[in-house]
Amino acid sequence: MNPTGQPLAEVFGYLVTDHTDAAQRYRSRRLCPFNNKVPNCTKDKAQNPLGVCSIYHEGTPVITCPIRFRQDWLILDDAANFFFEQGTQWTSLMEVRLNDAYGKSAGNIDVVLVAYDERGRVTDFGALEIQAVYISGNIREPFDYYMADPHNRASMGWSQKANYPHPDYLSSSRKRLLPQLVYKGGILHSWKKKIAVALHKSLFATLPPLKPVAKDKAEIAWLIYDLELKKRVRS
Repeated sequence: MNPTGQPLAEVFGYLVTDHTDAAQRYRSRRLCPFNNKVPNCTKDKAQNPLGVCSIYHEGTPVITCPIRFRQDWLILDDAANFFFEQGTQWTSLMEVRLNDAYGKSAGNIDVVLVAYDERGRVTDFGALEIQAVYISGNIREPFDYYMADPHNRASMGWSQKANYPHPDYLSSSRKRLLPQLVYKGGILHSWKKKIAVALHKSLFATLPPLKPVAKDKAEIAWLIYDLELKKRVRS
């Protein structure tokens, strides 16, 4: 449940209302628990990272950081299940550059999953794109305010502030995701390779209706995730 007027849901991997030793350690050290390329959060600025993983919108947390999708690397298992047959050996490569027919960069693929045989020879691959929700408004200001006193500002009232942050679904989909899929997807389609897209449930809901097809006929899979609060069981 969203504390009244609090736009921040998760900061450095923990709910803003979480004051356990682990949560305080991650906040004080600016650490990322979701398999970032380095132990620390590097979002926005390496020296002063914007450690917001998700924000509240209408009482529901929305994922705003692409690294947040890496929890337990479930996205890799789900993508591999779409790309390859059961039992296939595979590995993953991060941020792989994609060139067009003229040798010019078409951008980076977030994750490439590579299948290989018993001799280590590559037999197939698929592309995984990760799309978090963009934020409209100012998220840095409430983040800095909260970080100055997390214990007393977990339920801070921010709703009356100018530029209150909220999800920008239009920019996330039409201005970012869809153009990327057209450009990169066109190249992958010419190679007869599949693509999977990991995104938050609320962002997927804003997309135009998509006609489902059988898994073995599909060229693209939508991997849809949501955040669910689980209470810790104390022993």
